Order: sequence, then structure tokens, then C-alpha cells
Amino acid sequence: MLKIRKAYKYRLKTNSNIENKLLQYNGSARFLWNKCLAMNLERLEKRQAILWYNELAFWLTVWKRSEEYGFLKECPSQVLQQKLMDLEKAFKDCFDKSQPLKRTPVFKKRRLNDGIRFPQGFKIDNRRIFLPKIGWVGFYKSRDICGIIKNVTVTHRGGQWFASIQVEETIEIGKHASFSEIGIDVGIKCFAAYSDGSKVEGVHSFRKHEEQLALEQRKLSRKKKGSKNWKKQKIKIAKLHRKIANVRSDFLHKLSTEISENQAKVYVEGLQIRNMSASARGTIENPGQNIKAKSGLNKSILDQGWFEFKRQLDYKLFWRGGILVEVNPKHTSQRCSCCGHTAKENRVSQVAFKCQVCCHEDNADINAAKNILTVGQTGMVCGSNRISDRKQKPAGTREELLPQAC
Repeated sequence: MLKIRKAYKYRLKTNSNIENKLLQYNGSARFLWNKCLAMNLERLEKRQAILWYNELAFWLTVWKRSEEYGFLKECPSQVLQQKLMDLEKAFKDCFDKSQPLKRTPVFKKRRLNDGIRFPQGFKIDNRRIFLPKIGWVGFYKSRDICGIIKNVTVTHRGGQWFASIQVEETIEIGKHASFSEIGIDVGIKCFAAYSDGSKVEGVHSFRKHEEQLALEQRKLSRKKKGSKNWKKQKIKIAKLHRKIANVRSDFLHKLSTEISENQAKVYVEGLQIRNMSASARGTIENPGQNIKAKSGLNKSILDQGWFEFKRQLDYKLFWRGGILVEVNPKHTSQRCSCCGHTAKENRVSQVAFKCQVCCHEDNADINAAKNILTVGQTGMVCGSNRISDRKQKPAGTREELLPQAC
């Protein structure tokens, strides 16, 4: 038995009164974050110890009693306290040497990633939710909520409000219902090629809406910044971005669920997507080459959502008793899946593969998927590539392994 935490996200049915309150509370939380962050950054410049949650919570009570910052009293206290906890965690992550992408917390901008969290005081009754100082708010209940509710986070995306209800659930992780294994090679034109010979075409969500998005952005550039028409056009663009993200997310969730239900072990390449999608612009001293072509390739790579696909596969397989294994991608597209001969000349074209030794012909992506399966199985058997025991961590944050061929 294992306790996991997951969230159910629903769109809220709001009106002008509810939206004004949510915007006000988001503004108060954002103001508190920025003010406390500015204080700590100033203390760091002076080589002084920064203020942690307990000290900042004391200053919060002082500010509430003042005339200048008295507006903070109108916001639920726990919302502001949760924002201070988030700031403390951001600074701890910044100073944590084990964090690969650590950075100093940044200031929050208005209407950009707005969100507030209610740790308690909320109630859920069928298709409506009670939020402190706001009241009952309806939501579109697309599925039932299972587990013990821990907190509710309200976010604003693309002109709409959403509630993410985090629950704690106890699940029993046994053996996977299937014993099959599969290797997956991800790409751009063909999103996923399986080692059994099947392929899945991608949705290319951004590319399909790229012209429409460019048209709407040109309309925005012709409007006076800050005007009513400018704000209306911003909402149109935000809705289009939300549509692009929703199409991609729907595709990835359906595909990852199908794979996790039918496969016990899935082998994928350990791609360094951040490096693959890096800009080729270079510097003034060392300017890059083929910048425009590389920019188009980067758009196509990021449009696929490879990292999110791998993240979803990881936790969905884990919940069903399966496992996801990353393998070294070196030479997987140049090696023959039949005889093992590795040469750059084997890759005849983007889609065709022909071995120069045994004359084996196959689709290049499917041949790579077969190699990924072989390398993954070899790494699982080899003693140097044992799979460590999984610890109880939030979904999608477990340790990732990189088996190598023996």
C-alpha cells in the first residue's frame, strides 16, 4: 500500500463578483510575494541573513494593522501564509546544491500565472465548492473525486478560472496485468515508433494553429497598448494559446494511458531536450549558423511535448505496477537491429534504414525503437544497471535511471 497525492482540475463557473474577489486576492498574494522577495534580496546584497517564514509571518501581521497595507486584511489569512511558505521553499531550492536548475526567486507579474491556495476552510458539495470569503462557486464536474481532500488551488489561465483539488489516496501497487515490454522512439514527423512495428502520428498542435496565432498577434501590434481593444485582443490570444496546450495535453494523456495499461516495461531514450532545443544564435564573437532552420526545428521539438510524455508514462506505469526505463540514445538510429552493425551510412534518409553489411531494410524510427528495446533489456539484465527501489514521492518526481548497454 502506498499513499500518493494527485489533483483533479475543474473549470469554475464564475461571475463578475466572484472574479473580482479572486483577482483581489491574487493581487494581495502577489504583492506580499514581491515585497518579501525584495526585502530578502536587499538583505542578500548587504550580506545579511534572509527572513524565513516565521519572521515574514510576523511582518505580515504588522502590515495588516498599518494604514498603508491594511488592504491585506481583506484577503484570507491562510492564502497569504501559503504564499510565504512558497517563497520559503523557493529560497530553499535556490540554496540546495542538489537542485539541477536552481535559481533565485523572481518577481511575479500581474495576470501571469496567477494562483492562490486554500489549505482548509473549503467545502465541496457535488458540483459546487465553498471558498473562504468568496462563498459557493459552481464547477464543471467531469469526473468524481476519490481520496482525502488536502487543499484547493485556484488558478487563472486564458481568461478562465480553474480549481485544482489535491487529494491523498492509498493505492495498492502489485504486479502489472501484462508482461509485455516495448521500446519507443520519439520523433517529430512520427511522434512515437514502437518496437513492434506500429507508429503513432503526432498532433502538431502549435504548427496547426501557428498561422492563426501570428494573425492575432499582428492585430494586437496595431492596437494601442492598454486600450480596451488591446485587452480584448490579448484575451483572444490567451484563449488560442490555451487551446493549443489543451490539444497537446489531451493527446499525451490518452497515449500515455493506453501504453501504461498495455505494457509492463517501457524503454525510452534519455534525451537531453534542453540541449536539443537550445538556440543556435551564438554570440557576437562566435555567431551561429543556420539560425532560422534551427529555430524552426526547436519549435517542432518543443511542440511535441516529449518530456511531459515521459513524465506521464513514469507515474502512470508506477501506479499500475509497471516501470519506465531510460536508455542511452547513442547510435540507436545508426545501429542495425538485426546484425548490430553501426555506421552513419546505414541511415539512408530520414525515414529509411538499410544496413550496409546484412542489407536489412526497415523504417528508420522502428529500427531505432527495436535498438532501444534491446539496449534497455541488456541494461536491465546487466548487474551494473539495477533498478533502485522507488521511494514515496509526489507523482512525476521519482528518480530517473539511465541504463547503459553492457
